[in-house]
Amino acid sequence: MKLTIVGCSGSFPGPSSPASCYLLTAHDGVRPWRVLIDLGSGALGAVQKYMDLEDIDAIFLSHLHPDHCMDLCGLHVAVRWNPDGWQRGKIPVWGPAETADRLATAYGLELDPGMREEFDFINWQEREPVTVGPFKVTPYSVNHPTPEAYALRVEVTEYDGTGMDRTVVLTYSGDTDACQGLEDAAQDAHLFLCEAAFEEGRDDHIKDVHLTGKRAGEAAARANVKRLLLTHIPVWTDTNKVVAEARGVFDRDVAAAVAGVHYTI
Repeated sequence: MKLTIVGCSGSFPGPSSPASCYLLTAHDGVRPWRVLIDLGSGALGAVQKYMDLEDIDAIFLSHLHPDHCMDLCGLHVAVRWNPDGWQRGKIPVWGPAETADRLATAYGLELDPGMREEFDFINWQEREPVTVGPFKVTPYSVNHPTPEAYALRVEVTEYDGTGMDRTVVLTYSGDTDACQGLEDAAQDAHLFLCEAAFEEGRDDHIKDVHLTGKRAGEAAARANVKRLLLTHIPVWTDTNKVVAEARGVFDRDVAAAVAGVHYTI
């Protein structure tokens, strides 16, 4: 499985990155499959550096804050108004129950049909996995101030034709403070893509919103993950500081996500 960091800026786009968006690519033995986790502010333009929009097999939304979903409005335009026609049919979108209505409202559409002619909206069910091609994605409720927020556990078994099949796990935290759901989602993951929007000593008085680098590292250690990749770092948070916080409590590989970088899992 390949992870491409399309956007990793926390809360809003930064000067060097869109807001949250991650492209996952894996092969099922027949063809490559491409899915997006989140499609936040500014991400739609950057996605097109890496793929044709008609090659999106599915979109998985962690929650409905604009920095994680709002560029679906632009994708709606790309699907509906392409003068050459859209060849792939509706794009499946998994997300919270309010996803369809929230996006229709954001674009000023009537709720019926809203964007249902372009997207096939499917509601997450807590800890019930869904399968798209080689991807199995399971949502875990996490601790963030919105009616539904999820960490996503992505499992992929890739087939090399020799019988030496291998299953790998990526866990994406979404936005969350420390909670059991996050640790359950990340258990034994090969790569833990985890937010670290807050700094120790500066943001400790803000509860139930975001993780610090230290709290992300503690969650990674308790979940026994192999690698920790910090993301969703806003422009006003010091990347070096949150990485150092995480390294102080997690003794395996720690790095910060950078837009445009690819990782093999």
